[in-house]
Amino acid sequence: MLFVACGQQAPQRPSQRMGQAPQVDSAQLALMELNMRLAEAADQQVLQAVQTQEESYALYEGQVWMHILAPGDTQRDKFKNGDLCSVHMQVYTLARELLVDSEGSYHVGKGELPRGVDANLPELYPGAKVRMYIPWYMAYGLQGTEHIPPYENVIIDLELK
Repeated sequence: MLFVACGQQAPQRPSQRMGQAPQVDSAQLALMELNMRLAEAADQQVLQAVQTQEESYALYEGQVWMHILAPGDTQRDKFKNGDLCSVHMQVYTLARELLVDSEGSYHVGKGELPRGVDANLPELYPGAKVRMYIPWYMAYGLQGTEHIPPYENVIIDLELK
């Protein structure tokens, strides 16, 4: 006995159609463009805040401006990815309004701290004290936290133990 299925071929996804360009999601592109503009504006705001300081700052990984207040124990090794680091962290707005004052232990390079902090811990020695000016996209992002608003450029004072 011969069985013949009656039905249509399943439609192909747009990206699989032969000879046609993939469909572009214009809403997604517009959102990406908006975030790029917001990131550029954040970089400018952070740079302007840094330029008003008397201390000298250096630009580090991820558009993070850092001033080393105390270098720490230079006889010891710098932090490496995976190291457990005790941190006292104070987070401020660019207008120096305190948002968070916390202490805790974190693993370097594991995403437990804001990206701008985590990316630059390997530049530091135990006992170091630093001040970082960080744009929102390397700090707490477009989500923010319970105490930090979304899109907030921040100053972070760190003491590493």
